[in-house]
Amino acid sequence: MTTPQKDSPQDEAPLLLDQQLCFALYSANLALHKLYRQLLAKLELTYPQYLVMMVLWEKDDVTVSEIGERLFLDSATLTPLLKRLETAGMIHRQRSRQDERQVMVTLSEQGRQLRQQATTIPESISCAAACDADTLQGLKQQLETLRDNLNG
Repeated sequence: MTTPQKDSPQDEAPLLLDQQLCFALYSANLALHKLYRQLLAKLELTYPQYLVMMVLWEKDDVTVSEIGERLFLDSATLTPLLKRLETAGMIHRQRSRQDERQVMVTLSEQGRQLRQQATTIPESISCAAACDADTLQGLKQQLETLRDNLNG
């Protein structure tokens, strides 16, 4: 009878939690979302709602599908989120006059005013990250490349 050989540390390395890119991204994402949750509580927004508002602050009067493309979200995920923003008085949704199949999303006056309150959030995130601007920009570009590669 032969004794089973123990796996060497090198054999285990691919399955060590601390060796996983996905875990580094996941745990960094948790920490980032925790900070965003604290900052966005003052604005009464969730992080996904904040993302939608940033899209609209960039360009108002866009279709639901345009928002979905920018945020990599499908309409089934986006529609309930937009309904909550509309109920909160931040946006308006209405059918397009040119194409009734499309729903147009526009900022309300309250949604426009919220932009001013949100201007401190990026700086707060940057300060909490304790990295210089070049490092953060490089990391952002690397993550965008990773995302694009994974999306094929």
